This record gives sequence, structure tokens and C-alpha cells, in this order.
Amino acid sequence: MIGISIQMLGELQVFQGGIPVNLPPSKRTRALLAFLTLAARPHRRDRLCEIFWGLPDDPRASLRWSLSKIRSIVNCADQERLVADRERVSLDTEAVNIDISQIASRVDIPSISVTELKGIHRQLREPFLDGIDLPNQELFQQWLVSEREEVLRLRGRALAGLSSHSDVPLQDRVGWARSWGELEPYSTAAATRLLKLLDLMGLSREMELECSKLSCRFRKAGISWVPYKSGEEEQFDERKDEPILGRTLLTQQKVKFCTAMDGVGIAYASIGKGPPIVKAANWLSHLEYDWDSPIWSPLFRELSLDHQFIRYDERGNGLSDWSVKNISFESFVTDLETVVDACGAENFTLLGISQGAAVSIEYAVRHPERVKQLVLFGGYASGWRIGASEAVIKEREAIMTLTETGWGQDNPAYRQIFSSTFMPSANAAELAWFNEFQRLTTSPENAVRFLSVFGGIDVRERLKQVTVPTLVIHSLGDQRIPVTTGYDIASAIPNARFVGLESDGHLLLGRESASKIFVDEVRRFISP
Repeated sequence: MIGISIQMLGELQVFQGGIPVNLPPSKRTRALLAFLTLAARPHRRDRLCEIFWGLPDDPRASLRWSLSKIRSIVNCADQERLVADRERVSLDTEAVNIDISQIASRVDIPSISVTELKGIHRQLREPFLDGIDLPNQELFQQWLVSEREEVLRLRGRALAGLSSHSDVPLQDRVGWARSWGELEPYSTAAATRLLKLLDLMGLSREMELECSKLSCRFRKAGISWVPYKSGEEEQFDERKDEPILGRTLLTQQKVKFCTAMDGVGIAYASIGKGPPIVKAANWLSHLEYDWDSPIWSPLFRELSLDHQFIRYDERGNGLSDWSVKNISFESFVTDLETVVDACGAENFTLLGISQGAAVSIEYAVRHPERVKQLVLFGGYASGWRIGASEAVIKEREAIMTLTETGWGQDNPAYRQIFSSTFMPSANAAELAWFNEFQRLTTSPENAVRFLSVFGGIDVRERLKQVTVPTLVIHSLGDQRIPVTTGYDIASAIPNARFVGLESDGHLLLGRESASKIFVDEVRRFISP
């Protein structure tokens, strides 16, 4: 097998067996190669066309041409690294040496030498993917800017290591700490490190001046910081000061596919280590995009820190197959069974959100021996058709008609119908993100099919049959599913505990205090 190395720092370069490979002159093709390399997970062809070509006459033909060029670069006789079918494209990078990934895996090793750390810092001063910008492709540029910011944070980690390394002279550590603070002027960790080092050198006057300057900076920026005092132990909240943590976790995520009983491909992913938590799928999920969302990502990242967090995309949604004959409540349950079996989870916490709560209830009744605890958030036991008046049914059917005609359009007004009730307190940027996210998760036809199936859900008779410990969480001001629905579920499930959150969201925004309370309550409930 010929070894492949990909260099991202400086100009993009590819080496086969240590020999440089001539890359295509097409900047778009090279940009696509870089994107597939770093985002090492499947991408829908339509999404790649949108990111790199917008809407020319035939973007799929352009994509096929670029993929043919990339295939000749990364594939060899005994290794097919570029995996492409009619729907998705991915690059298998498991055995590929990527300079930025190698740096990320080594920069925090406690035993790393000063020489290696300095070498890493020198490397990270090189421009990331130099000369590969596509100014007219806004989506790609957004991704590229985000990746370059991540590289800057990685450089900050190298500077943090040099400023604390025992083999670096104290005076030099001060210099590295200053460089760290210049790179990340709003890092409280860098500020604390600098003051600690000045204290160790006995430079009390300089320490006081720096403390005053830094305190003023953080106060103006609205950042909470308790200044270091002479003689104290250096303390800071590592999670707060590690923005790259989420990306580090995400690089560990591997999207896999399993096959449901009717042949439908279901995409699932596992991330983190520890006691498993399985999240039942709910509508509007996407394994590729929701990790960066302002809604779920903080919850996912927190739960992944000390648990194996397993989630999957519902059929007809996200990375799972969209062209499916059967979308029904029973298929939702059997898909959950398929994913659990595929990932080998034996005894786990089951998390159900929105209609995923009903799926989780049904699964827990069928398989009580596998479910250790059941956590339900924003759930309902019966859909909108159950006991509905004629007026309510007409209203829901009108919304379904609007959905079918407007879901896929550039105008987000149709999707705003859902956004405004899912997250009433969201700001303009959060609503814009969610409106676009909805369009990417499924087709207009499937959106209508989902809404219809949700209306017929009815697990009310199953509630009293739940035998596993259950926590029911609901936003007190939920405008999509009233909190009384949460009360009813908790009262019907034997010995269930109810927690109300001070929020009006059916979906929690990560910046809400309710989001932290949610994580704390879940951790408290599932802890041994």
C-alpha cells in the first residue's frame, strides 16, 4: 500500500510514498480535496455542488470531473480512498497522514519535548491552505475561515505548552505567555498564566500593571475573570478556555451506515468514551451539520465529554436514505433497534427529544433489559390528530400544504413557521441558521410525510408499562408542545421524575441557562 501524506499548512500538497503529486490546476478541485480531507465524513452530492459551484448549468457534471481528478491522486491499486455513490461522497483518511491532524494529536501530550513544541509552533505560523480561497463561493469561504480560526487556536495551545514547559527557562516562558496573550487577547487562561509567571520571577510591579490592563480588557468585553493573586495556584476553567474542544471531539466522530429491515440505509455516529447514551432520532437532524449548531451542539459536546454519545439520522432525513417507501412510527422504532444492534450498545441511557420521546418510550417497553435510564425532553405521547377538532386538523393540513410548496425554496418564510415556535427567543442569526438547516435536512415531500406521521403517534397506553427509571424534562414555556403534556407523561410513567426548565423553547439554545441545567439534571440522574 502506497502511503499518502497531505500538507495543509502553506500551499496544499499531496505526497505518495514521499514523492510530491502534481495537483490539478483547478483551484475548485483542490479546494474540494481539502474540504473532503478535513471533513472526513460523507457529504451529499447536492450539498457539495452548492458549496463549490452554486447553481451553474450542470454542477453535478462539474463535481464528477473534480472527483475524477481527486480519485487519481488519492487512490492506488490496493486502496480506494475516495468513496462515492449516487448520493454521497467521502474520503477515507484513516491511513492518511495529514499535517494539521498530526499536530492536533501531539500538541497536548504531557511528555512532548520543547524542541517538538517549537517546531509545531513554527509550522503553525505558515498560512493555512494558502492560495485556495474561492471568494465567490460564500459557503466554502465560511468553512475556510472557520478552519483557519481553529488553526489559530491550535497555535494558542502550542504557546500555552511552551509557556508552562518545565524545560523552558522562566524568562522565556514569560515571552511565550505574552505571545499567547497577543494571539488570544480574550483568553483568561493566557492572562492568568502571564501573571503567574511574572509572580514567580518576582516582578510584582509589572504584574500589577499587567493585571490592571487585563482586568480592564475583560471588563469592557463583558468577560468574567478573577485576577490571579500572588502566591495562588494557577486555576482556570479548561472547558471555558478551549474553544477547540468541540472540534477535537468532532474529529473522533466516524459516521457509519447500517441497514434497516426494509433495506433503508441509516447513518449513525458514536463519539466520546464512557457509559453509553443513545439519542433516539428526531426530525431535523444531520450528523454532519448539527454538531456546529447553536441549538444542540453544546448539549452534545457536554454529554460527549464523559459518555459514549451515540446518535443517528432518521430515515428520510440527514445522512440517512431520503428515497424511502416507508416513513412510519413503527419504522422509527425498528430503526432505533437496528442502530442499537449495529453499535453494540447493551445497557445504555436512552434520550428521546420531541417525537423521539414517543419512539424511546416504545423501545423501553419492548426492551427494558437494555435501557438503563430513560430521559425524555419536550416529548408527547399522542400526536396532533389524536382527539383534534376539525379546525385544528384543517390548520395542520394547511401548514403541510405550505411546507410542500415552500420548504425547498430560498425564501425562508415557509420554514420560519417552524423556527418561530421551536425557538421563540432565538435571535436573527440563530433563526437564519435554523431556517437554512431545515432546508438541508430533508426534502419538501419528506417534511410533509414526517408531519403526517407525527400526527398519528399514540403511545399513551404504553406509559404505564415503562419499568425503567425515567426523567421527564420540559420547557415551562414550550410553545410547540405545552408543558402540560410533559406533566401528563411524568404522571403516567411509574415513579418518573419531572423537571421544568425556565425556557420558552421546544428546542434549547446552547447559550440559554436552561441548557446547562438540562445537562446538569441529566448527569445527576444517570450518574452511578
